[in-house]
Amino acid sequence: MDRDELHNLNVAVLAGGWSDERSISLDSGRACARALKEAGFARVELLDVAADDFARSISTGSYDVAFVALHGPFGEDGCIQGFLEILHIPYTFSGVLGSAVGTEKEVAKVIYRAAGIPCPRGITLAAGEALDDSLRDQLIEELGLPLFVKPAANGSSYGITRVSDPVQFAAAVERAAQGGCPVLIEECITGTEITVPVIGNRDPQALPVVEIVTGAEFYDLKVKYEPAALHHVIPARLSQEAASLAQARAVAAHKALGCRGCSRSDFIVTSEGEPVILETNTIPGMTETSLLPDSARHAGIEFPELCTRFIELALEG
Repeated sequence: MDRDELHNLNVAVLAGGWSDERSISLDSGRACARALKEAGFARVELLDVAADDFARSISTGSYDVAFVALHGPFGEDGCIQGFLEILHIPYTFSGVLGSAVGTEKEVAKVIYRAAGIPCPRGITLAAGEALDDSLRDQLIEELGLPLFVKPAANGSSYGITRVSDPVQFAAAVERAAQGGCPVLIEECITGTEITVPVIGNRDPQALPVVEIVTGAEFYDLKVKYEPAALHHVIPARLSQEAASLAQARAVAAHKALGCRGCSRSDFIVTSEGEPVILETNTIPGMTETSLLPDSARHAGIEFPELCTRFIELALEG
């Protein structure tokens, strides 16, 4: 399909939803809709999946393709992808399985290790399981402090606590478990925080490595949505060997999880130059301050072109 034919497609941009990341998703959706119109798409409609009439709108709107700009539960975890499969509407980014596996951090870690990608040590508490004192003390002895306590299936730094004192554990576990999902307790890997976007389906390619400079304990919500120039260093200040290894591992994670379209894997690079993967985002943020669009610009891909490529990848056989 050439670009003229592509621009005649009827595109539904899906955003909003019910997750903690609803407002960011709406920002992403608006930005993507504007970019697609700027790229030349004549028919672009932004739909809030939480709207009462969404199911009717998407099923009767004669849409040729859906651009998924959803984050968190029901949007990034395979739910909306399964619904679109039933409707036979092609959609951007990963399918049902890749989305579900990428969202479930403890499952993703099993896959990372099987693919030879280092990730932090730790344990997973089942939903509703308390952390007893003996297990807490054992974790501290084996992994040291600080430790990170986080939801096993959430994104955008929601529910994460950096625990530096044993008395913080109970509140941290309770906070991470508020959404009803399992809780991860992981060692704190120190080093340079980076992220590596990857674009593609059968032959995915890594974009420039982005170094994240926060001045905070970790890349939390406040920092994440401040202007990119305050926190993104591109290219990352790493050796060529470490940067290349991080890009190779991001591509390996993309393939191992079964991602399509794009992904963005977060790493800590240790002082020895070892990139340790933290997680993979199957639908990265797509606002003007987001990491993936910023990396793509440094690779010479402007935002309208980036969104166009995602549509093309969604339609790729």
